[in-house]
Amino acid sequence: MRLLAGLVSLVLWAVPAMAAEVVLDGAVVQGGLVRGLAAPGARAFLDDQELRVSPDGRFVFGFGRDDSDPVTLWVRYADGREETRALEVGLRTYKVQRINGLPRRQVTPNPEDLVHIRRDNAEIGAARANDFAETWFAQEFIWPAKGPISGVYGSQRILNGEPRRPHFGVDVAGPVGTPVVAPAAGRVTVAATDHYYTGGTIVLDHGHGVSSAFLHMSTVTVTVGEVLAQGAPMGAIGATGRATGPHLDWRINWFKVRINPETIVGPMTP
Repeated sequence: MRLLAGLVSLVLWAVPAMAAEVVLDGAVVQGGLVRGLAAPGARAFLDDQELRVSPDGRFVFGFGRDDSDPVTLWVRYADGREETRALEVGLRTYKVQRINGLPRRQVTPNPEDLVHIRRDNAEIGAARANDFAETWFAQEFIWPAKGPISGVYGSQRILNGEPRRPHFGVDVAGPVGTPVVAPAAGRVTVAATDHYYTGGTIVLDHGHGVSSAFLHMSTVTVTVGEVLAQGAPMGAIGATGRATGPHLDWRINWFKVRINPETIVGPMTP
């Protein structure tokens, strides 16, 4: 992948005693998640959208796969001062992946399947709309599973010759039963075993609209409402739903904005 803009690489997560400037940590790039820190009592806006700011000044925002327009971040401090940052979004190039031989029913669902799919989508949509006050998103994320990377964010998939939506996660291949753990602390908002496309599915909310989804799992060992620490077991890799082999599809959202998990997690270690 080619980045046409650099990273905002200011990593200062202790609240400054006399913060005069906002501190940002993250990739200002398509699919990037940016975590911010301002003085307590500040308000933050991304263009005309007000962001949730925690009592200690933490906030977060992200960019989608195809976002390209510049945006303005501005912060209004409790003493009336204001600070603005013009952010240019770095562009990326994406791969095209062709998958043939899928059962036609999984490429073009029948009416009965569409009812199932709409139910699943409603459950996931409600989970992604949550705006919890916790700031678990500020943790340094870890990989939820270990194995070869078999699919990347943003790639376009063509199924049985028909173009489909881009892939919005990172795929980690592994044998069925490979453990899956929480990449950061969070609250479980979805714990399903039978989603049409994604099979065993978990959504873990990290606060301020940031959530992780874990798809195609063979087992789901958590329940809705459970609060997990980073590294807590959640289940195991599988090939449930529409999957061509056992793997974990890990996705991150900021509300409806699709984030590339690889922009916020360190290199995978053995």
